[in-house]
Amino acid sequence: MNELSPGLADAADVLSDQLHAHLQRLSSLLAPHAGSLDRRFLAHLKKRGFEPKIRTALNALTPGSAARILAAGKPVLTFIEEVEYHGRRLAKLNLSPASVAEALQEYDHLLKPILQPLKRAELLNFQWVREQLQFCVILTLNNAYYQVREAETRAFYELFRVELESRNLDGLLQQFLQTLMEVCRADAGHLYMLNDARTAWELRAKADLAAPQRLALNVIADRSSMRQALARPLQIDIGSQKRGALKNDALLDPSWKDRFQSCWSVPLAAAGRTAGVMQFGFAKAYEWLPREQELLAAAAERCLVAAEKARLLEDLAASEDQIRKLAEHMLHVEEMERRRISRELHDEAGQSLLCIRLQLEMIEQAMPSDRPELIGRLREAREMTEHIILEMRRLIAALSPAVLEQLGLGAALRQLVNRFRKVHPMRVRLNLGRLGRLPQQTEVILYRLVQECCNNIGKHSGATSVNISVSSTDGKVRLAVEDNGVGFLVEEALARRDSFGISGMRERVALLGGHFEVLSFPVGMGSKKQRGRGTRISVSLPIAKDAGIRPDRTIRSRQTRAAIVRAAKNLRVSAI
Repeated sequence: MNELSPGLADAADVLSDQLHAHLQRLSSLLAPHAGSLDRRFLAHLKKRGFEPKIRTALNALTPGSAARILAAGKPVLTFIEEVEYHGRRLAKLNLSPASVAEALQEYDHLLKPILQPLKRAELLNFQWVREQLQFCVILTLNNAYYQVREAETRAFYELFRVELESRNLDGLLQQFLQTLMEVCRADAGHLYMLNDARTAWELRAKADLAAPQRLALNVIADRSSMRQALARPLQIDIGSQKRGALKNDALLDPSWKDRFQSCWSVPLAAAGRTAGVMQFGFAKAYEWLPREQELLAAAAERCLVAAEKARLLEDLAASEDQIRKLAEHMLHVEEMERRRISRELHDEAGQSLLCIRLQLEMIEQAMPSDRPELIGRLREAREMTEHIILEMRRLIAALSPAVLEQLGLGAALRQLVNRFRKVHPMRVRLNLGRLGRLPQQTEVILYRLVQECCNNIGKHSGATSVNISVSSTDGKVRLAVEDNGVGFLVEEALARRDSFGISGMRERVALLGGHFEVLSFPVGMGSKKQRGRGTRISVSLPIAKDAGIRPDRTIRSRQTRAAIVRAAKNLRVSAI
């Protein structure tokens, strides 16, 4: 043997040369009685209710078994290897270490009458040999049990890791299957799920050590006998059954009948309802022990729960993506509707008001000077019409500023800030970096964000100073709006259901995959240094390829010029 496991190496260190010699002598003494001891020991184990597999494994741990191995001319280390192998089987058979120790003590009781006639010195030597051998057996058994429990722990840890790290349902099922294949030491594994109609088994994951590219049937029609067979854990001894036997109907891949000797089938079920099945193929006959059945059953339950969670997360992600697309479409529709309304106001109502204003001016000029009362009324009507025209211009600019489409974001923000200064007597600083032309959607969102910030500052902040900064670096455009107003509670504002200002801004930024941050320090809260610092809104947007559709400026400009020409022919003042 080239390499020993840690447990075997520790046991080998205990086996000194002196112990080897005494073991040989003990072997010679026990050889004639080995058969009788085995029969009596196995009868005792059967009387205690141990099943045949456990009785066979326990009998391989006794001094009689060691005597048989030494009598055959094999080294004592071969016995230790046998102990380790059968120790793992006992662990997988769910026999406790205490029960193993108790059974071995019974063998010592059976051995005492054989050793009793020996001389005292020889008896003491053999007693010492038995104690040393028992120590080696217990040490090896402890290591064997530890190996089994450690493998189970690693398996569940790996399943937990897969559950956390998997990004989709198919990846989760594939990783689960591969992990359990390693635990079972299987040569191939398939994982099938029943379709939504529960009429067919769909192959969702597969792994094959011998033929990784082998194609399996992706969809297998369900039958009543098949579902009954797959509804419970099943070991299929392919090699010992005739082709076409009932159990072989549970093999969802018919090619396994020619490739493997054994198959384990583990259902994925919840509340008595089978949702899928995992099947593992073995090139050699491989016995399915209780501990392995429990491990796979628990893993199957975890797999089904994780799969259901992954399915829900995928559905949630798809729903969120659909909502995002709908929100993006609604914003696009909103902008298009703003443009349409502003165009209608400009080309229809605006031109009509302009004509009314000019007609009033012409009537006022044509009135005789001896009618001062009528002239005054006409002047009031003309001034009121001029005021309506100015308000119309403001509404048109707020709805869809033409300068944003024609000259870009920088010019539109300058215009917005100038109008804000006229309405609100506060100091406003606008710092613009070299932006260039940005994608239309990015420009529109940035403009709307600044517009919303200015509206909120004018209505609620009570600020005397506002700083607005827009810059573009490293493929991102950054916006910062800061005031020295009274501030507000950010979490409270976001939680309010009757206010959508901050939430709407955040959603606009999220549509472009950007970052949105609000910092506010309400008056009377925080340290003295923080009082009066107001609010700061920071936005970072990636500059992506423009997928938006710019309106046809040529058509609009032609419509505008045509309206102005018509007005100029009839009137003697400049167009709106």
